[in-house]
Amino acid sequence: MATHPSDSVIRLDGVTRRFWPGPVTAVDQISLDVQEGEIMTLLGPSGCGKTTTLRLIAGFEVPDEGTIRIGGRIAAGPRTWLPPEKRGVGMVFQDYALFPHLTVGENVMFGLDGTPKRQRKDRAREVLKILDLEAFFQRYPHELSGGQQQRVALARALAPEPVLVLMDEPFSNLDAHLRDQVRDEVVGILRKTGVTCIFVSHDQRDALAISDRVAVMNRGRIEQVGTPREIYKHPESVFVATFVGRTNLLQGRVQNENGCVLTDFGSFCRVDRLGMPNGAQVMVSVRPDGFECCQDGVLTGTILSTTYTGAQIEAEIAFPSALAGTRKLVVHLPASRQYEIGEELSFRLVPEFASVVRNACQTLGFTSPFAADSPVAAEPVSAIPGVEDESREEEEGPEGVVSASPAGTLARELEKS
Repeated sequence: MATHPSDSVIRLDGVTRRFWPGPVTAVDQISLDVQEGEIMTLLGPSGCGKTTTLRLIAGFEVPDEGTIRIGGRIAAGPRTWLPPEKRGVGMVFQDYALFPHLTVGENVMFGLDGTPKRQRKDRAREVLKILDLEAFFQRYPHELSGGQQQRVALARALAPEPVLVLMDEPFSNLDAHLRDQVRDEVVGILRKTGVTCIFVSHDQRDALAISDRVAVMNRGRIEQVGTPREIYKHPESVFVATFVGRTNLLQGRVQNENGCVLTDFGSFCRVDRLGMPNGAQVMVSVRPDGFECCQDGVLTGTILSTTYTGAQIEAEIAFPSALAGTRKLVVHLPASRQYEIGEELSFRLVPEFASVVRNACQTLGFTSPFAADSPVAAEPVSAIPGVEDESREEEEGPEGVVSASPAGTLARELEKS
């Protein structure tokens, strides 16, 4: 997909929105480009500013700072503001906002005001046919299922042929068994029509499933923008690592120049260090998928608890720490057999699911137990049980020795420090 600025359908530059009294900064210096035909998701918890960002783009809010460009022209900025109806933007609200006294056809035609009546009806039928709703033209919203109402709302947004469609939590009102089906149908329609779309969601599953790119928001700011794979496998902050799926966070430091990171459970080798120098204090995010259960694994731990999720089993494992005691690690196990509490298992690391979190230690004021002034660091590496001295020549395998704490617990501990 092209990513040239000239292809941007929507471009935000330093956009800020404050609410009074306070002031409360709901959106703080956001910059973002969305390309033609792209599906972008603004992902984050409640109150992070994602819906306010959507309303700013739609024209329902006026930015205090920055500029918003839609289709190459300034829609909002210093001394410039276009009303919503002149922006060429379609909006699908969380509650669909269908008019109960109008039929499906009349709801879809509502956004075509100013078009001759015959053409309005033809366009409404055309869009409803694409969404497989043509047979419901004369029905009223209360006669439709939740999924059908959602598609009618999308049809109304698509009818005027907007340059951009905005969708605010579009699947949150659907039953669980309908959610995935309707989501896939909507994405298929957007791909078929080639419409550029921005979703707002707090559900990471939806964001990872439908998006070309995801912008993860926290406290009014964008923490990371990337493809679903980049966001999941290479989080750039502790917040992204812990919000987008479960993870294990490890404290340590870059050990040498051949790609290893030393932790209190040993070394991670071939981990993406993002160009960090030797000796740098770092934090490593390791997804539960990053541990493969096998008989000859270098890690051995004890099962503390298990949760059956259908496709897999999420287990909490206690591993012995080189610094004394044990720490807990969350891993995914195959659901092909039963596991017992207290059972010992061995694992190997899959480096593809381990990544250094950029600037995590500096941001949180964290000092690694392996920092230069740490008593642990003062000892030779070989003095730590289970950790070999990597200053000498070695043969690196695909696995390293690792430890972890559950992400949420560790994040809270770091915030207090």
